[in-house]
Amino acid sequence: MKVKILGTGTSQGVPVIACNCKVCQSTDPNDKRLRTAVLIEADGVNIVIDAGPDFRQQMLREKVTDVDAILITHEHRDHIAGLDDVRAFNFMNQKPIDIFAEKRVQKVIKSEFFYSFEEKKYPGVPQINLNELTEEPFSIKGVEIIPIRAFHYKLPVFGFRIGDFSYITDANYISEEEKKKLHGTKYFVINALRKQKHISHFSLAESLDLIKELSPKRAYITHISHQMGLHHDINEELPRGISLAYDGLHFAI
Repeated sequence: MKVKILGTGTSQGVPVIACNCKVCQSTDPNDKRLRTAVLIEADGVNIVIDAGPDFRQQMLREKVTDVDAILITHEHRDHIAGLDDVRAFNFMNQKPIDIFAEKRVQKVIKSEFFYSFEEKKYPGVPQINLNELTEEPFSIKGVEIIPIRAFHYKLPVFGFRIGDFSYITDANYISEEEKKKLHGTKYFVINALRKQKHISHFSLAESLDLIKELSPKRAYITHISHQMGLHHDINEELPRGISLAYDGLHFAI
């Protein structure tokens, strides 16, 4: 299995428009962060988690020619706004894209991309098959997916475990029961917005505590805001085996 980190930024991305802070003005490419998403290649199956506003750019950068499914963690626009761009895959591969989302999130997708669900569709609209996501494990072409329920303040969101890889973004609470699904994870990607506590995201210290509890072989921090600090500086502070993820990071499991 190969994991490709498509984006590691917050809803605003980094740099933030009109911001003159040292992170937004950094020339280090690792301080340039598109909206958070990831691509998993497992047994010839391509699975994307979240399709935000930078989806098109991310697919072009990674030279992705086919996507079998997109898993949606939650309905915020930085995680769904790029769904219109599945049109290119529809045209090139002559098939619809399977989107997995819970019922609440499906309602938002149907509203935002209403033209894809009209009885008489305009030519060229995205061809989307909506599949209901629940807390029960399921498989995509033989690849088993274990949903992990988490909370983004009061909003229920999903993380996912695929084999020895687990991914949680936009969360600040995971119950003890759901943590059991993460036990034994070897590679763990977890969100941490900044060092200071936040109402709806894990802080860096909170994420480090969770990583320590789960003790994976390797852990990466994602969904990073410009308030976190410079990539190089923060990495110097992190414990061994833990680092900030960056856009374009690839690793094999």
